[in-house]
Amino acid sequence: MPRSRNRYDLVVLGGGTGGIVASLIAARAGARVALVERDRIGGDCLWTGCVPSKSLLAAAELAHRMRHAGDVGLAPHEPEIDFGRVMAHVERAIATIEPQDSPERLRREGVHVVEAEGRFDGPGVVAAGGRCLRWRRAIVATGSSPALPPVEGLAEAGTLTTDTIWQLRELPERLVVLGGGPIGCELGQAFARLGARVTVVELADRLLLKEEPRASRLIAARLRGDGVDVRVGRRATRVGVGELTVEGAAGEIEQIPFDRILVAAGRSPRTRGLGLERVGVEVDKNGAVIVDASLRTTARSVYAVGDVTGMLPFTHVAAHHARVATPNALFHARRKADETVPWVTFTDPEVARIGLTEAEARERWGDRAWVTAAEYSELDRAIAGGQPYGFTTLVGDPRGRLVGATVAAPAGGEAIAELAAWVSRRAGIDAVSRTVHAYPTLAEGPARAADAHVIARYARPHVKALTRTALAALRVLGGRA
Repeated sequence: MPRSRNRYDLVVLGGGTGGIVASLIAARAGARVALVERDRIGGDCLWTGCVPSKSLLAAAELAHRMRHAGDVGLAPHEPEIDFGRVMAHVERAIATIEPQDSPERLRREGVHVVEAEGRFDGPGVVAAGGRCLRWRRAIVATGSSPALPPVEGLAEAGTLTTDTIWQLRELPERLVVLGGGPIGCELGQAFARLGARVTVVELADRLLLKEEPRASRLIAARLRGDGVDVRVGRRATRVGVGELTVEGAAGEIEQIPFDRILVAAGRSPRTRGLGLERVGVEVDKNGAVIVDASLRTTARSVYAVGDVTGMLPFTHVAAHHARVATPNALFHARRKADETVPWVTFTDPEVARIGLTEAEARERWGDRAWVTAAEYSELDRAIAGGQPYGFTTLVGDPRGRLVGATVAAPAGGEAIAELAAWVSRRAGIDAVSRTVHAYPTLAEGPARAADAHVIARYARPHVKALTRTALAALRVLGGRA
């Protein structure tokens, strides 16, 4: 008896990175899989996140390098910026990458793509496009959306978010960015370099609150060097006509004029309207799906991946989750999501991070934690390339094993990959030093920090004493020979 065309081994709700990866894994393994997406396949990463933002950053970086060509002995030049052409470049990048995530490609791979609103309609059933899709296992991969803070007048002010800013074709003369996290810093710097007068407003007392304080100071200085007005410790209280009111920690009131406001103050999981309660899937107070280490929800047959879980909101995390959850769902595997995840803020310089910060290590181990650093002002490739700024910090446990790293430097996002591998292997910091790195490269930065660690270990008093004793004995033995 043939199987019903509406019966599936796996139904995936959400066609972003997590949903696409999960669907492809299942289809290639021979499972009958349906992917349900209400909007455009490809999700935030393709349409409103990684791809457009990095395309914009590329144009902004080149404009900056033209202005600062004197750093490498060339005549500085003020670029002629046509913002419409820049956004056309962004659109071309999306259009070039889009076929990789298209419904047509997924269908060729054996995925049944349902382009409709989907919701759970009871155990084992998803309603989508007027049909009932029956499933043995399901994965929720609906992602997240920009969150608007509760500021009077904000919703009525024609506010931009990362969903809508890509619709701009004219550069705002004055742009206020609410939020000094990764998105706010990246886009604030980019728009400033493209010619806007940018003000970044952050409630906390520093930018990039999750990063090393020194990285926060470095990025704040770089943004100010690009003309960005950085205002930390400020709470937005009201949006009027062309004017934002903010309040400082001491109660002082300031008015910031603007033409457009970009909100980059966090994201919310997309769980409303999914019918999760119909299948026993619980969410936390922020609306994120609750999952265990294997990414299974409170419903035994339902898993969740990516932003909707409230974990780290990165594309590579969603893909990793999908690689874990899909075999768990289909084959009762017992894989667990890796908590050692690198991430990158793509400012200039990039801020790349994995594992513990120095403060977190000190809180855990006190003075027994190892911390070592290297300056890019002393790195040959950075000097030669006219980018002698930034640093690497490596963090070790009392045994000298690498448990965290920050690379706040040019190409930091590339250098963090090696460090992520060492952290996942629980290797010592000295392993980074022993690894041969090509010269001259920016990837030498972490190696130089590891070299400093090795030297520091040899310089400890008891090691020096042992060395002197051993060398004295060898001299005696040598004399007898």
